[in-house]
Amino acid sequence: MKLMPLITRLDKLLQALSSLRLARALLMYRVLAGAEHRHVFCRELATIVDIGANRGQFALAARQWARHARVIAFEPLPAPARVFRLVFVDDALTVLHQCAVGPKEEDAVIHVSQRDDSSSLLPISKLQATMFPNTEEKERQTVRVCPLDRLINRADLQSPALLKLDVQGFELEALGGCKSLLPCFDQVYVECSFVELYEGQALAHQVIDFLQQEGFVLGGVYNMCYDRNGKAIQADFLFKRSAEKSDLVPCAS
Repeated sequence: MKLMPLITRLDKLLQALSSLRLARALLMYRVLAGAEHRHVFCRELATIVDIGANRGQFALAARQWARHARVIAFEPLPAPARVFRLVFVDDALTVLHQCAVGPKEEDAVIHVSQRDDSSSLLPISKLQATMFPNTEEKERQTVRVCPLDRLINRADLQSPALLKLDVQGFELEALGGCKSLLPCFDQVYVECSFVELYEGQALAHQVIDFLQQEGFVLGGVYNMCYDRNGKAIQADFLFKRSAEKSDLVPCAS
């Protein structure tokens, strides 16, 4: 069961070493681009909203495989946000908001993992720590949470636009915080779990139902993760706006 993660990491390393931008980020800041996501990018993308940006792994992949897109990123934790800004210091197309996205504006406690990219606004479950060693909670911090429309507006979302969420169990709450701007997105790419890795989290079927009600249909499933018994644990889901709802998209062109 450990073979696929190893293959994925080797592929990411090979992709990083084939690009000056990606190699620089890896060697100078120890940020490995999320090359496993490259299949969801297209050259035509104009805007990418990256919620749960961490140190810029997904944003780096976006800059490599959707080079003309503007990236608007959100990361609430100070330490990874600081690294993100270093990685993109000379990139005028990439901006970071040090904030989490949720249904209301508030200060909230975040459970900081031993691996900061596994941190969550929900408590980390024992199953998460068992399935993914060294992801248990090490501390708690208070971070800012805001609805997306308090930070950007429709004019910022040039079409075609992709919304990406990697928020460790907080997917449904974060999508609720994006609801007023969801009609501006052509695609939504979100990590979902089939089991409860974070206490009280919505599972994959609930996220699928929510996005279906908002006019999106499931277009693909990527990077499936299994336990040692072959049970599906989590995956990345790509949703596309349904043809019936396409006339509702008010994004700037």
